[in-house]
Amino acid sequence: MSPVTTAKKNRQFDPEALLATIGEGRKAMLFPKKRTIFGQGDPADAVFYLQTGKVKLAVVSKTGKEATIGILGDRSFFGEGSLAGQPLRMGTATAITDCAVLRIEKNAMMQALHREPTLSEMFVAYLLARNVRYEEDLVDQLFNSSEKRLARVLLMLARFGKEGVPESVVPKISQETLAEMVGTTRSRVSFFMNRFRKMGFIHYSAGEDGGLQVHSSLLNVVLHD
Repeated sequence: MSPVTTAKKNRQFDPEALLATIGEGRKAMLFPKKRTIFGQGDPADAVFYLQTGKVKLAVVSKTGKEATIGILGDRSFFGEGSLAGQPLRMGTATAITDCAVLRIEKNAMMQALHREPTLSEMFVAYLLARNVRYEEDLVDQLFNSSEKRLARVLLMLARFGKEGVPESVVPKISQETLAEMVGTTRSRVSFFMNRFRKMGFIHYSAGEDGGLQVHSSLLNVVLHD
């Protein structure tokens, strides 16, 4: 099989097809908006797969300061620290929107990874890609301005640069959460969001959810030196 054929096959691979082969130890769950999926300090006894929706991952320091470490979208794994021997959850996972989630017990996931090489390869590739993302976030935090960091976060939430079509509207997310992700104050986020809106890079959607439209032109902020 040629590398091109292999790459094409990998792009078409659906992890849910293999996850569906897990019998006991797999449970489909629905979490409404703002519901906690697991909390910091809870037993780390399962892996989760986000089918649809958005989930916020956050940690709280001993002094009570909260930091958002990631926002996950459709087809994302989380809680995989349980597979590495973590006895307790290092952070909290909260549904930002209504979420459909698969909860897979630790032992069932371990058996599936040993039994299904394709699932194992996909899972490792996912973890490596997310590790690269964390490294990029660290570089972004160290060297880029808060304006550029905010622009990058918004583009990532809208999935620009990811496979597939970017989302037309990002579900409503508070400026406090954006400030935690960017590493700045809420007032700075508000200032830059107003600037982005006036320049036509973003606009707020009407309706009850009040989602955010992110335009590709926002890339100009990230690419501009």
